[in-house]
Amino acid sequence: MSHSYPLFIAGQWCEGESTIANHNPSDTNDLIGHYAQASTAQVGEAIASARLGQREWATSGLEQRYAVLMAIGDELVARKDELGYLLAREEGKPLAEGVGEVYRSAQFFHYYAAEVLRQIDERVDSVRPGVEVETRREPVGVVGVISPWNFPMATAVWKIAPALAFGNAVVFKPANLVPASAWALTEIISRQALPAGTFNLLMGPGGSVGDALISSPQIDALSFTGSLDVGRRVAAATAGNLVKCQLEMGSKNALIVADDADLDLAVEAAYAGAYSGTGQKCTASSRLIVTEAVHDAFVEKLIARLDRATVGHALAEGVQIGPVADARQLESNLAWIERAREQGAVLAYGGERLERQTPGYFMAPTLFTDTTNDMAINREEVFGPIACVIKVADAETAIETLNDTNFGLTAGIITDSLKLANAFKARAETGCVMVNLATAGTDYHVPFGGRKDSSFGPREQGRYAREFYTVVKTCYVKA
Repeated sequence: MSHSYPLFIAGQWCEGESTIANHNPSDTNDLIGHYAQASTAQVGEAIASARLGQREWATSGLEQRYAVLMAIGDELVARKDELGYLLAREEGKPLAEGVGEVYRSAQFFHYYAAEVLRQIDERVDSVRPGVEVETRREPVGVVGVISPWNFPMATAVWKIAPALAFGNAVVFKPANLVPASAWALTEIISRQALPAGTFNLLMGPGGSVGDALISSPQIDALSFTGSLDVGRRVAAATAGNLVKCQLEMGSKNALIVADDADLDLAVEAAYAGAYSGTGQKCTASSRLIVTEAVHDAFVEKLIARLDRATVGHALAEGVQIGPVADARQLESNLAWIERAREQGAVLAYGGERLERQTPGYFMAPTLFTDTTNDMAINREEVFGPIACVIKVADAETAIETLNDTNFGLTAGIITDSLKLANAFKARAETGCVMVNLATAGTDYHVPFGGRKDSSFGPREQGRYAREFYTVVKTCYVKA
């Protein structure tokens, strides 16, 4: 009999109005547990408790906040293997990636613990004699956090950790596809010295729980990571209540392979960017823009690399690519493959569902050649282990093609030319650029975000996070 996992509201574990079953995408016979589903009334209860808890948390000493965040980070490090196993089991990324995600989550808590002690206000002289001016940063208040399923712990944590560090309360709604990692994180947070209501977990569907959260006039800020369509709904709902919002949405990232590229490096960067995490990353390089001088050699080497990839159960030793998240995602990916073929793309590798020893959502890593940038598969986010090669004449055309998209999260280039690398950095219309690196993979202590339809609002991560999680107060004093 499977275990049932409750909600966490106002410092107490409580049942929801129903439960859902959480299954392993590597083995659909493996039931992880049943997870409570919140009612819309419980959303209101959580927000009300957060308002009360936040007032006390905001006045807590800096060392208390520092100790709480450090303790959470320390426990995540100590339990990284156990929690990484759980994460890989429910999301489907290979075990090593699951453990790495938990460890990265710990780093976020440790980083923002240090930021607690670096909250130093500014004092300046006024233009008026005898007057001093001080600018203070204060908590924004109650923060709603809505996180995606592809990084069930790390993305949530890079919102939760700074929110708590700067004295806010959190109402956390994880993606309903991956509640186990969110529940495990909440269980750790629930044992810390936080006032009741400072942290709340609301599991449930976006159409009810999520909508109630984003539509509430009682929250002060909302941080969301997910699809562009839902992001637009979040923006509209929060704007109606003048609630501060931060959105990380879709992407269509590109990696340029220039004439002078080290092709072995280019292949590894393309493989890591497009296929790690089963391609289910907002930073995945699904467009591979390759100059014609090296196109054929690059494609040949990349196909050979894909041929060495091991697809299988996320928890099995040696597996490099796990299953996609669920049946719906698998069906979507296979439909995109057929659509691309109908539009003239050449299927160079993969493209099919795979059967393994356990029933799961496995598919072969897929590579298309002979694609153009105006094909639908190169315009819309696919979110699977699928990459498309776009052959261009030269580096100039490559950069133009790179920017010919509605998205602008990450971009990369493989080149030995410092001049070209600098031109690329200056001209790429994205929030993050990588030179001789995969497009997937960012650091925790620097800002993260994009342009165009990829992001809206202040940047996440690093010291820049304070722009979203605090408000500025200007004080004038005449002694």
